[in-house]
Amino acid sequence: MGVEEILKYMDESFDPESSSEVKLLYLETIDKPQLLLKHASSLIRKGCKIVAIKAGTSVAGSRAATSHTGALASPDDAVDALFQKAGIVRCYGREEMITIASIFMHPELKGKKIAVITHAGGPAVMLTDTLSAGGLEVPYLEGPKVDELKEQLFSGSSVANPIDFLATGTAEQLGIIIDFINDRFPEIDGMVVIFGTPGLFPINRVYGILDDKMMISRVPIYPVLPSTLTAEHEVEEFIAHGRINFPDGVFLGKALLKVFYTPKPESGDIIQPEIDTIKIRSIIDNASNGYISSDEIQGLLDAAKIPRASESVAYTREEAMIIAQEIGYPMAMKVVGPVHKSDVGGVVLNIEDEASMLAEFQRMIRIKDTKGILLQPMLDGTELFIGAKYEPKFGHMVLCGLGGIFIEVLKDVKSALTPVSMQKAKTMIAELKGKKILEGVRGQQAINMDKFAEIITRVSALVDSAPEIIEMDLNPLLGKGDKIVAVDARINIQK
Repeated sequence: MGVEEILKYMDESFDPESSSEVKLLYLETIDKPQLLLKHASSLIRKGCKIVAIKAGTSVAGSRAATSHTGALASPDDAVDALFQKAGIVRCYGREEMITIASIFMHPELKGKKIAVITHAGGPAVMLTDTLSAGGLEVPYLEGPKVDELKEQLFSGSSVANPIDFLATGTAEQLGIIIDFINDRFPEIDGMVVIFGTPGLFPINRVYGILDDKMMISRVPIYPVLPSTLTAEHEVEEFIAHGRINFPDGVFLGKALLKVFYTPKPESGDIIQPEIDTIKIRSIIDNASNGYISSDEIQGLLDAAKIPRASESVAYTREEAMIIAQEIGYPMAMKVVGPVHKSDVGGVVLNIEDEASMLAEFQRMIRIKDTKGILLQPMLDGTELFIGAKYEPKFGHMVLCGLGGIFIEVLKDVKSALTPVSMQKAKTMIAELKGKKILEGVRGQQAINMDKFAEIITRVSALVDSAPEIIEMDLNPLLGKGDKIVAVDARINIQK
């Protein structure tokens, strides 16, 4: 029996009145990813929260990759994609797991805006830095409401957020601040209260008021009580009321980000775009193992309705001259056969005339392993990448990112397990660090993100129809406005 069977039992026997709603998992192997996905997703939809450590992430001994996709997508990436699809929060150590589980024991954070309340500036600044760097907001508070709050605190207090009511601040003032945020600042989605031992008065009452306010607050309140030695008895008393303490604000901030940005489980009914499955199966069934021919690739892309550049392969000078007349100049020429064309001098761009074309044909046809020369019209636009890789047991992963040489240098890619929904494809694009480039910079035309997302879903549908595809690269696709076309593709099959 493995973790998958235990989750299955937990799911099928779940009782909302008596079953634990927080599950902590430690895994070293995942033998049945689909079983884990099914029952983890089901439990989370029933109101559970799951955090997991997956140890043993080494990829030593895995098959040597021969494509960009294979090099970028490790077995551990498949674990990430599986957990994301299921809605599981992934962590990497016991302290992080305990912190995330502690967050799960509080009401859910529904938005990005956090108020940080403290009697000590330093810890609040460190927490604010952590939250802000990760995408949550500690919004600046100003205006008449803020002035009204400040009047109820000691002189020198700061209420701009973080709200620092000084080491001399009292339990009553803490209660006033929490009530004020709850009642007068509806835009605030959560609060963090940092309170240690100022050494000026007993702090039992502070923690008592904090406990009372947490029971009635409209938003979650996360208590950071860092003085676990000098205020040991007070902290124990707070915990005895059924509360949880976060001893370190930065640990809390990092864990809160991870919980907030872990997506909800995907719907079990993911609609894929229509493709010509019959044509796809015919091509795959008649193809040989390994990297398939340009004609076979073109057939698969056309059957999946993935836009591609018009192209033809010439095997002789005479064929090249005929194709060039049909395509027109300027054109691009690429060798057919070698896997990494650029590395062997097998890509030439901006061929302007027949003499140049014939000279390059003569040179390129002599390159080792070359079977022919592919001729394409020259296109321009932002270079994009979409790839797919089969991971044993998990199925196919689809990847997207910036294409061309950017993929090798930046490795800015996002991945998801198939089937990939349109919404998931859009999320993958939105999470790319290079998204601003896709939106258009320095006069460069933006690309249609919906069109990019649609092609991602079509690649997902293609590999689901042809599970024999073990690696696939569309690199680059060129995007300009509403037009996105694949100008180079490689597909490796293993039956």
